[in-house]
Amino acid sequence: MNNINQILPESIQSFLDKMSSSFLKKIEEIRVRIHRPLEIIAAGKPYYPKKNNELYYVTFEDSNELLNKLSNYSLYAFEEELKRGYITIKGGHRVGLAGKVTIEQGKVKAIKEVSSYNIRIAREKIGIATDYLTYLYDQRWLNTLIIGAPQTGKTTLLRDLARNISIGSKLHNIEPCKVGIVDERSEIAGCVKGVPQHNLGYRIDVLDACPKAEGMMMMIRSMSPDVIIVDEIGRQEDAEAIIEALNAGVQMMMTVHANSLEDLYLRPMLKPILESNVFERFVELTRKGGSPGVIHAIRTPSRKNILPEKKERFL
Repeated sequence: MNNINQILPESIQSFLDKMSSSFLKKIEEIRVRIHRPLEIIAAGKPYYPKKNNELYYVTFEDSNELLNKLSNYSLYAFEEELKRGYITIKGGHRVGLAGKVTIEQGKVKAIKEVSSYNIRIAREKIGIATDYLTYLYDQRWLNTLIIGAPQTGKTTLLRDLARNISIGSKLHNIEPCKVGIVDERSEIAGCVKGVPQHNLGYRIDVLDACPKAEGMMMMIRSMSPDVIIVDEIGRQEDAEAIIEALNAGVQMMMTVHANSLEDLYLRPMLKPILESNVFERFVELTRKGGSPGVIHAIRTPSRKNILPEKKERFL
């Protein structure tokens, strides 16, 4: 939490200083909203710190101090980040922003008056994908779609898959591959000034804050990856770029928001690509017992689950 503490106002930091290390490890988000109670989400549940036995309400001063620290006291330098609605900080943690939006020629120019912050704690879990490599590799990496509702561990799993693909596995007789990550929302690699903050191995190239559809083709033309990794597909242009990348001989691994594979077939934008059978594996994640990251099933295009029941576990 050291990198988080560096951006927090002292008034909010004081609450974290009083919390046990075991509780701090469970924190997923810190929600800071002006004139609203400070909210800390841990293990999927909200907690509201108190001061003098009363809920602590976030002040304008808290917001200003937080924004100044986030931007290193130079909002102008973070104009692009404010346009996207989030800032990535050291350690790969991402701070989402909401407030008054300014529009220019029909497009978002910036969030001018920030009133809400969502500090999402990036937890790197090295090795969580290792037990599942044999299900996703067969002489080459299989085109894989990771499915799950928000906060089920999709990006955490994808991040460790990227690392495994990059470094290979002597245990599974898998050679290291060149990996291209198109990180539109700076969540997979958690880049700061273009440099990944997470351990992704040594054969990794990252296009940070780049639209997925455009970035996939840029990556193929410029970096010749063996495998492309992207997060949160869902638009028509994403599907078209995926088909084009596959036709170029590149393997793909990506995530999508949905409760199950069956739910995906109800989404018009994704149905054509699903029916074309370009994906060879579907990994379904759920939350069990309130904690994220249970691999519930690994399915083939025929929707058969090839994951033994005993393999289902928390990431």
